[in-house]
Amino acid sequence: MVPRPDANVIRIASPDITDDELEAVNRVLRSGQLVQGPHVAEFERRLAPMTGTAYVVAVSNCTAALHLTLVALGIGPGDEVAVSSYSWPASANAISLAGAKPVFVDIDPQTLNIDADALSAVLSRHNVKAVMAVHAFGGMADMVRVNEIAERAGVLVVEDAACALGASLRGRSAGAWGIASCFSFHPRKAVTTGEGGAISTDDARIARCVRALRNHGQDPDASTPDFIMPGYNLRLTEFQAVLGTGQLNRWSGIIAARRRAAQRYDDLLASVAVSVPRALEPASHTYQSYVVLLPEEAASRRGAIVSDMRDHGIEVTIGTYHIPLTTFYRRQYGYRVGHFPVADNVAARALALPLHSKLQPDEQDEVVHELVRHL
Repeated sequence: MVPRPDANVIRIASPDITDDELEAVNRVLRSGQLVQGPHVAEFERRLAPMTGTAYVVAVSNCTAALHLTLVALGIGPGDEVAVSSYSWPASANAISLAGAKPVFVDIDPQTLNIDADALSAVLSRHNVKAVMAVHAFGGMADMVRVNEIAERAGVLVVEDAACALGASLRGRSAGAWGIASCFSFHPRKAVTTGEGGAISTDDARIARCVRALRNHGQDPDASTPDFIMPGYNLRLTEFQAVLGTGQLNRWSGIIAARRRAAQRYDDLLASVAVSVPRALEPASHTYQSYVVLLPEEAASRRGAIVSDMRDHGIEVTIGTYHIPLTTFYRRQYGYRVGHFPVADNVAARALALPLHSKLQPDEQDEVVHELVRHL
């Protein structure tokens, strides 16, 4: 097959942004009020029912959301937080940046989320203050069991729902299972603000604290400026928020298109020697990414497969990271292959295929044809 020119690359992701949304952004830019206006509050108001919580606080990105949540919960030096071993590094990094220690937990081989039995074993050995449950790639972790285990151990639950806006389990939204939850609006997410994040919670005290922390420690309820704690500058801008609100107006259509594309991949790959994504409730998966597992015998060739498919104009990449084996955490805590055997296996085999709401059937046909050629 002849390599594609760059203009015809099948992208791993493509933000779904309309002309109306671009014009709304332009209007905000022309207004001159780029921060601390009405659009962030409107974005938060619109997000709250989607997360199933009373309060939403928008911030600059999901890493900031995770960090501020931990600070608001009083988690810091000397504390331990259990977290999935297989995630984007921000999950563990936020724990470290709060001064606490991430305690990694192996994953379920089907959902690729935190394994409840492994979590129970970790909590029996460690004095953990909180559990950070990650919803990998838009599929829910087993929050029923995670919450049961955490409640028995007397520890808090935080959801890293970066990929999972709109996902649900037993009719309960991602974002409504923990004491607080965090979302991302990065361009690879179904709803994007370029960069951006949010914290959802039913706890008014947490919401008030993170509102202050995102804005230099300023009292969010005072009639005149007053600073009640040391804080950060981690605000979402007005033009990001108006873009996000426009995206929320179309959210159901965007997710439906992603689910159709995922189903079509499932069908195309039914007789191919790869494992397709699995979910506790498949209809509620939001498919931030479509991640397959290569057959065991192809794992050693994954790097070459990625490189060659990219050379032929198809953007594929690894699933995400085996965080304990990244340089910092490996050196800091002495982790090695074998400590998290399921994560070892999944991290070596996971391959993310192009998936977004604008993906065309003929593009999917080409992706699958090229993948099969390498197996």
